[in-house]
Amino acid sequence: MTGVYGRIAAIAVLFLGQAAAADAPEINVYSTVAMRGVLEDVVPQFEKESGQTLAISWGTAAVLTKRIEAGEPVDVAILTRPNIDTLIKDGKIASGAEATLARSSIAVAVKSGAAKPDLSTPDALKQTLLQAKSIAYSNPASGGASGVYFAKLLDRLGIAHQMKVKTKYPPAGGNSASLVAAGEAELAVQQKPELLDVAGVDIAGLLPGDLNKVTVFAAGITAASAKTKGAQAFLKFLQTPETAKVLRAHGFDTD
Repeated sequence: MTGVYGRIAAIAVLFLGQAAAADAPEINVYSTVAMRGVLEDVVPQFEKESGQTLAISWGTAAVLTKRIEAGEPVDVAILTRPNIDTLIKDGKIASGAEATLARSSIAVAVKSGAAKPDLSTPDALKQTLLQAKSIAYSNPASGGASGVYFAKLLDRLGIAHQMKVKTKYPPAGGNSASLVAAGEAELAVQQKPELLDVAGVDIAGLLPGDLNKVTVFAAGITAASAKTKGAQAFLKFLQTPETAKVLRAHGFDTD
């Protein structure tokens, strides 16, 4: 009888644990689209291990920062480091309740199997862009870090006017590499991890030398979060060696 009661007790504990997990409050996460591929890979494991459920909203770091500053209910923000620092300064994220996760460079992609252009020097990049029939990058108006930077880089190279007529922007929140994969653009310029998340394109290389821009990504728990225990568990999970391995597989640098 003892064995029977023991098994009944174990089953009861299991069901109670499952019920508690089902009743656990949902953690609201705002994440930059650059991290989408990584989170789609690691979130199921976190939810399985923790019993927590995440509700993720995607957008550019600039847009999501404005939404958080406007008081929208969110528990964890995954943004660029400067945006996290801005939210700390404004009291929206508590100092010490954040962590740097990874770094990313800006790359150029071509359709899978297409010849890779010369990106070895600033001059080579300039000629490659001028010779391209069409290019795609994130609309700077949307606030995406790579789009804002690349628009300024075209000015710096002195070819903004020539490129304007052959530039295509993806839909808001979209990926410029999707336009290349669909044959609507010859080159895509975006964060390397975002390019790697699109099937049908190859990475041609990074923007050369000091023309490139390294973006640092970080996560933080909002000061207004009422789900700090779950948020802290998720922030800790994002800093594990297992998550770092997934980040590197998606083209981020974690060293």
